[in-house]
Amino acid sequence: MAEQNCLVTNDWICGEYLRSRSQELFDATLEHVGITVASVAIGVAVALPLALLARRFRFLAGPILGVTTVLYSVPSLAMFSLLLPFFGLSVSLVVTGLVLYSLTVLVRNILAGLQAVPEEARDAAKGMGYGPLRLLWEVELPLALPALLAGVRITTVSTVALTTVGAIVDYGGLGTLILDGLDTTFKAQVLTASVLCVLLAVTADLLLLGLQRLLTPWTRAHRTRTSRASRKAAVTKVAEPA
Repeated sequence: MAEQNCLVTNDWICGEYLRSRSQELFDATLEHVGITVASVAIGVAVALPLALLARRFRFLAGPILGVTTVLYSVPSLAMFSLLLPFFGLSVSLVVTGLVLYSLTVLVRNILAGLQAVPEEARDAAKGMGYGPLRLLWEVELPLALPALLAGVRITTVSTVALTTVGAIVDYGGLGTLILDGLDTTFKAQVLTASVLCVLLAVTADLLLLGLQRLLTPWTRAHRTRTSRASRKAAVTKVAEPA
């Protein structure tokens, strides 16, 4: 009986809210995931050419990184206001803003990964007749993958959080429920939507971490060899006579 009245008493934890608003929660979560996935995917598609451009023409690296940093520093309300004349009150407005925010992390990580590719690997591939595109696709990008995926993980988690800001134009996924709950002091809705946001961020990070480990098995092998070498050196040092 008490559980059925938790909506009336406006409790923070309310099972009746979960049962009666399950479809609303599902729809908001689905919208949140869709906006996040679209923003990160488009962000990677935009960041990769920018990173390649900065790597190819080094005099452009500073301006490209500087512009992406400036975009990241723009407050979300100002960003949406600047984009409003172009996209109107639509989901495209939110996605575009999130893409612009994602560039500072993605461009830096992709560029760092490409710059960290050993020159010996490039020279060996060129000696085997690899052209520029094949060299990029089969040698440089795979070796830069750990840095790229690390950037994607950071961007995804931050985008899950930033998506809630889209609630100001009614396209914020779970953020819309949070904002509505705050306006109406609906405690159960605020808490539930907030917890779901956290769970989305943690789940996305774990999934991407698993994907990173699956796609870059050589990094685990390297860490294992390094760990074994360190243990062997420590044992040898302890075994040496004083």
